[in-house]
Amino acid sequence: MTWRVVVIENRAKLELKLSHLVVRQDGNKVSKIYLKDISHIIVNTTEASITFALLNEIVKNKIKLIFCDEKRNPAAEISPFYSSYNTSEKIRSQIKWDDYIKGDVWQLIVKQKIKKQMSFLKSCNKEEYKMLQKYIDEVEFKDSTNREGHAAKVYFNALFGKDFSRSDDSNINAALNYGYSILLSTINRQVVTNGYITQIGIFHNNMFNQFNLSSDLIEPWRVIVDNKVYNNINKVFDKEQKLELINIINDFVKIDNKSTRVNQAIDIYVRSVFDALNNRDLSLLRFPSYEL
Repeated sequence: MTWRVVVIENRAKLELKLSHLVVRQDGNKVSKIYLKDISHIIVNTTEASITFALLNEIVKNKIKLIFCDEKRNPAAEISPFYSSYNTSEKIRSQIKWDDYIKGDVWQLIVKQKIKKQMSFLKSCNKEEYKMLQKYIDEVEFKDSTNREGHAAKVYFNALFGKDFSRSDDSNINAALNYGYSILLSTINRQVVTNGYITQIGIFHNNMFNQFNLSSDLIEPWRVIVDNKVYNNINKVFDKEQKLELINIINDFVKIDNKSTRVNQAIDIYVRSVFDALNNRDLSLLRFPSYEL
């Protein structure tokens, strides 16, 4: 079971030796980590180098490798072309998902997202949770009345003030975007591992978004990030807060009547969505629950 998240912060050389990631840093410091224990490698510096032998094994072991830019924000990730023996069959089925089952699944995903937003606002003693409680019952097929958008405006204004906008250039948005990108990469990993492609979504259909499907699937998980950011609102968005956001995937949640780490729970959730879509059976969906 993969669980370790490796973060490279300083100048280093990453290489392969006997199925281990070897990190060589200045001062002759050497660290070795067994590849099969690793779920993510985040290179949070532009002063690191990596061998192609290691890259090849990272792809084989389905490890999510994320590169950050000069501002230490996630900029790119590595995903294998072939992670499932029947990828072509899976993609053909993905293309054939009909609008009726996609509309039903999206409706339930939106309800789960708003439900978690409502619960979080309630735990923060924000009276606006009552509005979101009303929105949940109003979510229609395909969320045709955009309850998700209305709920998001109420939700973020309640948390961060009426002047807050998700388009602002602020520490809050920088932290939210960073945390969401970690979750999105984790979901991308599971989508590709299961043989599907991230470009063809259930609801999202932006020609410029290569992660349309993952953008759909992330929705019930966003509140985990919101909670971390809200409780650190007076802190500068720095290395410490980034590491806390990265470690979200090692937090515990409940799914399918058992407690497991977010990383494994996302796997269960993503598989359940694919099962529901392919079998046209909403009872197969498994959503997470977590205390904030």
